[in-house]
Amino acid sequence: MTGAPHLLPRRAAIIVFLAFAFAYFLSALVRAVTATLAPTLAQEFSLHASDLGLLAGGYFLGFAATQLPLGTWLDRHGPRKVALGFLGVAVVGSLVFSVATGFSGLLAGRVLCGAGVSACLMAPLTGYRRWFEPTTQMRANSWMLMTGSLGMVASTLPVQWALPLVGWRPLFWGLAALIAVSMVVIAVWVPGWAAAGQGGADSSAGRRDAPPPEAPGYAVVWGHAYFQRLAPLGFFVYGGMVAMQTLWAGPWMQRVAGYTPLESATGLFWINVSMLCTFWTWGMVNPWLLRKGLGPDRLMAAGLPFSLLILLAIIVAGPRAGGGAWALFCVSCTFVSLSQPAVGMAFSQALAGRALSAYNLVIFAGVFVVQWGIGLAVDAFAALGMDTVPSFQAAMGLFLACNVSAYAWFMLRGRRHNVIQTSAP
Repeated sequence: MTGAPHLLPRRAAIIVFLAFAFAYFLSALVRAVTATLAPTLAQEFSLHASDLGLLAGGYFLGFAATQLPLGTWLDRHGPRKVALGFLGVAVVGSLVFSVATGFSGLLAGRVLCGAGVSACLMAPLTGYRRWFEPTTQMRANSWMLMTGSLGMVASTLPVQWALPLVGWRPLFWGLAALIAVSMVVIAVWVPGWAAAGQGGADSSAGRRDAPPPEAPGYAVVWGHAYFQRLAPLGFFVYGGMVAMQTLWAGPWMQRVAGYTPLESATGLFWINVSMLCTFWTWGMVNPWLLRKGLGPDRLMAAGLPFSLLILLAIIVAGPRAGGGAWALFCVSCTFVSLSQPAVGMAFSQALAGRALSAYNLVIFAGVFVVQWGIGLAVDAFAALGMDTVPSFQAAMGLFLACNVSAYAWFMLRGRRHNVIQTSAP
């Protein structure tokens, strides 16, 4: 096997996984904490719905901006160096956010945080490809996603309980300190490419895992029929799922369903617990489903209509739709998570990394647009004289229309392009 000379011993592999998992846990906590802090920040800085949407989306804007160069830097410098450099930016972003005196400072801090933690998943996945056996890679990837869900769980009730005791600014001082600790752990325990048995940057072993120099750039990815088929789903459905989970489910529960901040944080807690359990379940059942011939396309085609119907029910129910309804919506959206590995398998190995990075960019650009767009829509409908509840319902109606359009595009394009026909050997 090509990667065999680079495999880490079992104990070293566990330590490397835990080092990266700790950083990814913190990145997910930083990502989702805006939903819990939204009432506090809105009151202290007199923020409108559009401000909250832009503030939460600023994280994903910074995250998305780094995706395309990230893959190149990981191949060139290795996960340890890249992760350390990026996490240093996250420390600065957390400190900037903690001392902000206005909206511009908050936004700058969020953008820096997003850019700083943008390597927390791609860096370990790049390393796992060279350091772990294939079966271990699959397990490690699933457990990383579970770790991220655990970080989102920590951003809800634990943060809500800590706010009266320490305040939101010291909370971000603590996050900056923990990110710095994760940098020390990665620096000490994660090997560089050469230390992992690469034999140096110029060795033939190191070149075996890299794309050939003549491999095409991103143009072939953007123009790929299957990528184009999945892109709207990634943008609106996948991005929208994250946007609801990390921001708009919270304001809906408070401003539409009448939840208190503590009740809203409890609702977010259970939403994230539901997502954690769902991703664990997907990891367990996917091999069985594939053996039964149920690939990603068939599962998304059959499963995503449930998310559309649930979102419609939430809109119609209005104040009667609370945390349980949003948990059901987010869980039903996880069918779209199958699109990420499907994109990777639709391209040759030389293009898989760029394809995944490009699709990740699509997803996080969608998160930014949906988070900010819903805030703009809520404010716009309110400016037209609509009350709070109808404004939220109308904004979510626009979001539903975008999801329906993305699903229709996926189904119509599927009649002309089959993933098996478009997959590279």
